[in-house]
Amino acid sequence: MPKPTLWQIPEPGTDVLAALPAKTAVLAERLRHIAAGHQDVRLASSLAAEDMLLTDVIAAQALPISVFTLQTGRLNAETLALLAQVPQRYPQLAWAVYAPDAAAVAHYVQTHGENAFYHSVDLRRECCRIRKIEPLERALAGADAWLTGQRREQSPTREALPLAETDAARGMAKYNPIYDWTEAEVWAYVRTHDVPVNALYRQGYPSIGCEPCTRPVRLGEDIRAGRWWWESRDSKECGLHK
Repeated sequence: MPKPTLWQIPEPGTDVLAALPAKTAVLAERLRHIAAGHQDVRLASSLAAEDMLLTDVIAAQALPISVFTLQTGRLNAETLALLAQVPQRYPQLAWAVYAPDAAAVAHYVQTHGENAFYHSVDLRRECCRIRKIEPLERALAGADAWLTGQRREQSPTREALPLAETDAARGMAKYNPIYDWTEAEVWAYVRTHDVPVNALYRQGYPSIGCEPCTRPVRLGEDIRAGRWWWESRDSKECGLHK
């Protein structure tokens, strides 16, 4: 049998599985503490495995944290299929979907072209601003804290990621509750708790964004190598976390 050439979902080791209950208990306590310290906490979910993990713990703990996702208009069919599943799996959660402004999208396409983001970092970031950042502003309106599924291990731009930050631009707190989780720990939780995840993970996609900006990753590559693969490693952020 030929060896796989694409990234594969990691098989959790016995040590990771043994430590998972304690790791999960710490996470649950973090989330309870965050929820108790704020009036309106919202999880920004890209439907990544990390965000699905957080969604599962929030639901299991019946925490007063709402969840939202950004439907950019360029998501894979597999991502849209998962998006339809989430409210059914977690009916107890407050759940919302935000889309970009249709006029802004049309203006970008008419001015630059539908796939102009391939031509420069500036054009790519402008597309991200229209399809992600502006909807995020609406999604966070009225909140006093928000959560992300970012982890230190994900990329060079996140190596110093803290648990708690101040989102000065929006005047609110920001938390990265699984900042210290490894990829193996994330997948151990997903497998143990049968958390629904994007089917693209099984096709070699360890990090999933918009369809034209994401490709599968080869074994041994950085797990975010498939995001904006035509750019340098130090520019691979969409601006959501600036």
